[in-house]
Amino acid sequence: MSVVLAPPCAACTRPLEDPLHSAVCQRCWTGIRVLYPPFCGVCGDPVLTWRSVAADYRCELCRVRRPHIAAGMAIGDYAGPLRAIVHAFKYDGRRSIASPLSTLLRRHGAPILSGADLAVPVPLHWSRQWRRGFNQAHELAAGLALPVRDLLRRRRHTRSQTGLSAEERHANVHDAFVLARRPGPLTGLCIVLVDDVSTTGATLEACACVLMEGGAREVRTLTAARVATAPSHVHPH
Repeated sequence: MSVVLAPPCAACTRPLEDPLHSAVCQRCWTGIRVLYPPFCGVCGDPVLTWRSVAADYRCELCRVRRPHIAAGMAIGDYAGPLRAIVHAFKYDGRRSIASPLSTLLRRHGAPILSGADLAVPVPLHWSRQWRRGFNQAHELAAGLALPVRDLLRRRRHTRSQTGLSAEERHANVHDAFVLARRPGPLTGLCIVLVDDVSTTGATLEACACVLMEGGAREVRTLTAARVATAPSHVHPH
């Protein structure tokens, strides 16, 4: 007698109850630790106060280190189920995860998407994209109900940002991005930069700088996850 086993959840490896619906179980999706205000309106880091803050509040670091980003948001903290979901999507090639992640980005990032003209994915170096087979940022951007344009090119191969300090991350991506060949006019556009994870924001700021110098009116950022550097106001999804 043969026994048919349900495939495992891509995030937690428990058997899926509805494998045709999603590669990730409902328990993992609902376990995402969503970031809620008060937080910095650029990097998403929690503000250690229960007093109300303005919607455009910037933490001191963002005022100094991320001057080209007008606003930014993430779904949640890069920990627990969300970390496992992003890892499965990015490193295990589970591209079907992009669609539900994009749905969450539209829901939690509505203020960032509102009034924007187009979405621009953070580019991979061609060699890394060739090895991976896809650009995870482009897959996420495709589900945001905005026109997607590959306006940026990574002109040199950079080390993985994993394990680098904040200073090393900024140095690693300094001058690494340029406008793509024949990008078309950017003047007056409100652009949403899309990526999977933001840690120090160094990559997003480097990309935003190029877009602003190219004529964009405003650059916002939207990522699936954010590595919070302070205790956060988070809740299960």
